Amino acid sequence: MTSAQLPHHAVRQPHGLPPAASTVELTKVHGSGARRVTALDRVSVEFQQGQFTAIMGPSGSGKSTLMQCLAGLDSPTSGSARIGTMELSRLSDRQLTRLRRERIGFIFQAFHLLPTLTVAENITLPLGIAGRRPDRQWLEEVVTVLGLSDRLGHRPGELSGGQQQRVACARALAGRPEIVFADEPTGNLDTRTGAEVLSLLGQLVREMGQTIVMVTHDPAAAAYADRVVFLADGRIVDDLWQPGTGQLLERMNRFDGPRGPRGR
Repeated sequence: MTSAQLPHHAVRQPHGLPPAASTVELTKVHGSGARRVTALDRVSVEFQQGQFTAIMGPSGSGKSTLMQCLAGLDSPTSGSARIGTMELSRLSDRQLTRLRRERIGFIFQAFHLLPTLTVAENITLPLGIAGRRPDRQWLEEVVTVLGLSDRLGHRPGELSGGQQQRVACARALAGRPEIVFADEPTGNLDTRTGAEVLSLLGQLVREMGQTIVMVTHDPAAAAYADRVVFLADGRIVDDLWQPGTGQLLERMNRFDGPRGPRGR
């Protein structure tokens, strides 16, 4: 069975390790009656450890909703979402907060750096808020890989956009998360700088064993990933390994078209 023939609600990949994150029959519905919108429709998918996965789809396909449910930022209407073996629906708000602090990293389109803090202070801020001491050896490795060793005393306003996103990446990795969710991480960057950041994300996966799940609408960005999962109308419609930009464009053209209201 080819990837294009896989059932839309059951995409799983063979791997020797348990998945870093997964969903089973995940459904998310907003509103009711005439205003009922199904953002996710029985999505079952696994994201393996040590892989760089991109989630693509047209506007309203549900890709960001899927990431938010996986990260515990939104609750599904039915079905389940797990980080490792932990079922998120069974956690209290306090436990979810702790999970996000200790096991998940986030990289967003906006850098969300505090302008009055140095690079080093921005990177370790979430650890301080959580009352955790940074692993200095790990931080040094992260900073070195991201090329920030000579920028630690600078403030965000003294950095380029690409350097600021590198700081945001380092902050996401500072707590040694099991998985990093990236939502359009190059959306505010020019093409060359975006390519540099994406190359660094791939390097983090290859050299440090990091697991990264990235939401993007950009085929050029998705081509840096090991695997690309496509959503359309809240369903998984394709699943490709190491596709080129041309193949991704063709898939996007196939799935993009007029459709009713959906989740982001």
